[in-house]
Amino acid sequence: MEIDPATAGDADAVAAVFEAARADAMPWLPVLHSQAEDRRFFAGVIADSEVLVVRDADRAIAFIALADDLVEHLYVSPAAQRTGIGSALLDAAKLRRPAGLRLWTFQANHGARAFYARYGFVETELTDGSDNEERQPDVLLVWEP
Repeated sequence: MEIDPATAGDADAVAAVFEAARADAMPWLPVLHSQAEDRRFFAGVIADSEVLVVRDADRAIAFIALADDLVEHLYVSPAAQRTGIGSALLDAAKLRRPAGLRLWTFQANHGARAFYARYGFVETELTDGSDNEERQPDVLLVWEP
C-alpha cells in the first residue's frame, strides 16, 4: 500500500470517500451539503492542508488531512475498511507530527473512538456539539508520544 500526497485531481474521489464513509458509519448525522459543495470543500482542503491518500486503480479510497497538529479528516471507503489502511494513514500522520496530534470525533462514533484509543489517543474534552456544524456532541482526542 502506498501513501501519496493528494493532488487537485483527487478532490472528487476524496469527497466521495468522505460521503460514503459518513453515510456508512454515521447514518444518524445530518447531511448538510450537496455533493458539489463537498467537492468544492475538499478541493480547498487539498489546497490548504497536508492531505495524504491511498489509491486503488488511481482513485483515492482513503485519506487523511492534517493542519498543523490537527487531524481534520481521516476517512476510508467502506469497502476498504478493516484492511489496515486507516492505521497506515494514522501512522504516517504520527511520523509527520512526532510532537503529537489531536482530533475531534463525534461522541456517538464509538468505532472511531475505539480505533483512536488503540493508537494511544486519549479523550481530553467532551462538548455538547454547539461548536460543530452538525450540532452533535463531540470529543477531543490527543496523542502525545
